[in-house]
Amino acid sequence: MAHPILLLELLIVSYFSGCQGENTFSQYWKEHIGLPNPPHWLAAKTSPLSLHQAIVFMKLMEENKLSSHLHSFCKQANIACSTNALVKITTNDTTLPPIAQWNAVKLTYEGLPNGTPISVARQGGLPYFRKSMVREGASIPIPDLRDTISYRSFLPRPLATKIPFSFSHITELKKLFGVVDKSNMDEYIEDTLKICKRNPIIGEHYTCATSMEDLIDFVVEKLGRHICIWSTESVEGSYENVTIGAVKLIYGNLSEPPILCHSQPFPFQVYYCHVLQKVKVYAVDIHAWKKVNHVIMACHYDTSTWSPNHLAFELLGFGPGQIEVCHWINENGVVWTKRLS
Repeated sequence: MAHPILLLELLIVSYFSGCQGENTFSQYWKEHIGLPNPPHWLAAKTSPLSLHQAIVFMKLMEENKLSSHLHSFCKQANIACSTNALVKITTNDTTLPPIAQWNAVKLTYEGLPNGTPISVARQGGLPYFRKSMVREGASIPIPDLRDTISYRSFLPRPLATKIPFSFSHITELKKLFGVVDKSNMDEYIEDTLKICKRNPIIGEHYTCATSMEDLIDFVVEKLGRHICIWSTESVEGSYENVTIGAVKLIYGNLSEPPILCHSQPFPFQVYYCHVLQKVKVYAVDIHAWKKVNHVIMACHYDTSTWSPNHLAFELLGFGPGQIEVCHWINENGVVWTKRLS
């Protein structure tokens, strides 16, 4: 049974927490990044926990008592524990066109060997493609742009560092967040740890940022203070065969690669951020069913170190180093580039 005094303390500090987390993040941002304010959607991922709340929950964690307060922790920290009744992305989202069953159709595009047809799921989208396939007036099937768990917040760094973020402690990690074996969250945790603990490919630098401070530190280490930040406007166009509008190169300095950060499914916000050589970044207008969406596209012009079994090569009919490979930046994904003088 939860201790009544501890519960009362949590209620009191939650009342006073307000915007404290966001103010702390804004201060850290101003001290490290040469931009006046972070994007609103990134600032919204700041932990709502006050320092006092974080200390209380850290103490519970150290005493192995957090499970007795898991519902309170998940709610106040705005994270996705199993008590949040989390389910996998469903196909009945009324804000998007219906997802068809896997019914392969053949599409033929220019720039592929002997007009190689690409098998895609009707309304399922094409996750990888060539730059030549994205030109004004062309059509292309868009995959799901949604973040798997879009609403989560980061944990404060002092609390995040206490989380056993490794395969060797996965049982402890799952117990901490009340995750059941073979559940959706169980799968998400394993997938994220596989990505975050793998060996980098040649020439790649990466991190998995488990706090807002970790994210900023990695960006500053690789790019310095003077940066630009880019993100896709919305999820409009997901599962649709859209018409391409304007295509604009927004960063093409191949000697100073950008940082690509992908939101990973996990109980709290985690970003897999990596630097790969020879990447160009484009802003693309896609004419979707409801409206025009402004989407960010990253194109990798050096794929020589990629696995020959990479899905991109299976789809496009080439091998490592033979072509550039492009993909969209999904919801809550972010691209950081050096600010052009």
